[in-house]
Amino acid sequence: MRVLVATAVPAEREAVAQAFTEPVRELPLPGVTVHRSGGHDLIAAGVGPALAAASTATALTAAALGGTPYDLVVSAGIAGGFAPAAPLGSLVVADEITAADLGAETGDGFLPVTELGFGTVTHRPPEALVRAIATATGARAGTVLTVATVTGTAARADALRARHPRALAEAMEGFGVAEAAAAHRVPVLELRAVSNPVGPRDRAAWRVGDALAALTEGFGKLTNVLTRWSPHES
Repeated sequence: MRVLVATAVPAEREAVAQAFTEPVRELPLPGVTVHRSGGHDLIAAGVGPALAAASTATALTAAALGGTPYDLVVSAGIAGGFAPAAPLGSLVVADEITAADLGAETGDGFLPVTELGFGTVTHRPPEALVRAIATATGARAGTVLTVATVTGTAARADALRARHPRALAEAMEGFGVAEAAAAHRVPVLELRAVSNPVGPRDRAAWRVGDALAALTEGFGKLTNVLTRWSPHES
């Protein structure tokens, strides 16, 4: 299995790398550096869906042109969790990766881009892999939203939950990573550790260190699942 893990920032990338025992080698590419540890390649793809998509596409293209394409792309990092379903420190694995604010505001409310007649707003990771990861790591399975603007009010949190009742978490990169993976016809996965509740911003309540530790622990349990999983499984 050749796996590409895309985080937003280096701190998340390092938290994932701590789960692997192999030494890390750096492989510079235009605009992004791949950190290779055994069969896993890790990148800090950048914050937000656009930069995450561009960086992930760069790594995917380089691997394909080099004759060593990836079998799976994983969007990983910390996230806001929708209480009470995703408490602080918990893990969430996406069975749907959805762009929550890609569309248009109308007098009747928000319309996703698909209802405007084009594009896509949701990618679905392989069901068998999601189930296996949830079992191995204890992660909750549900929708992970991708937003370009992080939620900072109770009203927006309520609006997102009303539109996406299965949402467990929100982050800023998953949909961009998934778009790049889909363009290369590579399966995608999203695994998040909850660092803060979705809603009013209260930095004092954030538990970033605990979430990063949960991310390391989760990837430690993830490795065995990935070695057994086949990209041909549904």
